[in-house]
Amino acid sequence: MIPIRPLFNNSYEFPPYEDATEDGLLAYGGDLDTKRVMLGYKQGIFPWFDDRDPILWWSPDPRFILDINELKIPKSLKRTIKKNIFEVKYNTAFVSVMIECANAKRADQEGTWIVPEMIECYSELHSQGHAHSFEAWLDGELVGGGYGVVIGDIFCGESMFAKISDASKVAFVALVERLKQNGFNIIDSQVYTEHLEKFGAKHISREEYLEYLKQGLLHPKSF
Repeated sequence: MIPIRPLFNNSYEFPPYEDATEDGLLAYGGDLDTKRVMLGYKQGIFPWFDDRDPILWWSPDPRFILDINELKIPKSLKRTIKKNIFEVKYNTAFVSVMIECANAKRADQEGTWIVPEMIECYSELHSQGHAHSFEAWLDGELVGGGYGVVIGDIFCGESMFAKISDASKVAFVALVERLKQNGFNIIDSQVYTEHLEKFGAKHISREEYLEYLKQGLLHPKSF
């Protein structure tokens, strides 16, 4: 097996994706300079690590994605949406959304991978127009939502949180409708989540994902 390669701060070059381990780990090190991060996304590579690790870069195979035209909405969620309980907004509280995602308790993990340097990096990506938040509000309080990065006609979803049942789900459905109206193709969940599977997400090969990415970069869409 090819050893995992380190990245260096003075170089923006990534190893070829074929060098990734079976679980998708491709490289380590470097920094979270926004230029490096965006170059990674454009090659299907993303950072994912916690405060005990160096910066880790991933290119998983298979990839978990949602075809926007194949969205499935559970009946119970449709009833909640019809009640119009939540006000959905976009990009009004990006940093707060990231912090809420970092603080969300998750049964399958200890701690968070949304460490302070990730918040700093993605906040800068937001200010550059690359990263976006989708938000559910109730009586003036942020109660659910998530964030992600736009690459071409792909929305790379990073994380979601909910303080009230169905809040993030309602915001997510609204996000999908917005993306559909603006000509986006898929939502990249990167790795499997049960949450997204319920909405119709599925595994595709890395090669198929990279073809989506190649075509998407030729036809970029505006969030």
